Amino acid sequence: MTAYPLTLRFRILALGQTIEGTDANGAPVCFVKQKAFRLKEDVAVFSDPSQSEQIYRMRADRIIDIGGRYDITDANSMPVGAVKQRGLRTFWRATYDILDSAGSPIGLIHEENPWTKVLDGLIGEIPFVGIVLQMFINPAYVVEAPVGTPALRVRKRRSLVERRFIVDQLGPTPPALERVVVPAMLMMVLLERGRG
Repeated sequence: MTAYPLTLRFRILALGQTIEGTDANGAPVCFVKQKAFRLKEDVAVFSDPSQSEQIYRMRADRIIDIGGRYDITDANSMPVGAVKQRGLRTFWRATYDILDSAGSPIGLIHEENPWTKVLDGLIGEIPFVGIVLQMFINPAYVVEAPVGTPALRVRKRRSLVERRFIVDQLGPTPPALERVVVPAMLMMVLLERGRG
């Protein structure tokens, strides 16, 4: 069981980007190193920054990610679930379905306020000043159980050097969703951060 809130620190490297995840006690939960210049996303998730133990792998089903599905497997290459974008709706309001290993919907990630993402993207394009102003615009995403009950909230926090996301628990997370929710949130953060 995960000790919330989780903190996801997003750093940009010269040839890729990383996310370090820690729980409420500061213990490592995950480490992601996304390789640059790939036509299809193939992201490995490790248990900590030493990268000695891989816990998940997320692979795209297509090159163009509009409406893409990202299959999630465990360390033994067994299917855990998937996260799937809802096509063109993602340009306005980020929406992702979380699927179990059989492909059935078990959860949903959606943006709380799409205007925040629009403002974040516009201000980020302003040279020099945009980087500082972007600290004050914090998009948030809600993870819901299939019945529409909010379970988790992912919110960007102010930071000048890195991008930091906090994952708070809003309600109970069903066991089937708990198994796939962390890699699903990681993939969503990588995709949304890649768009600005």
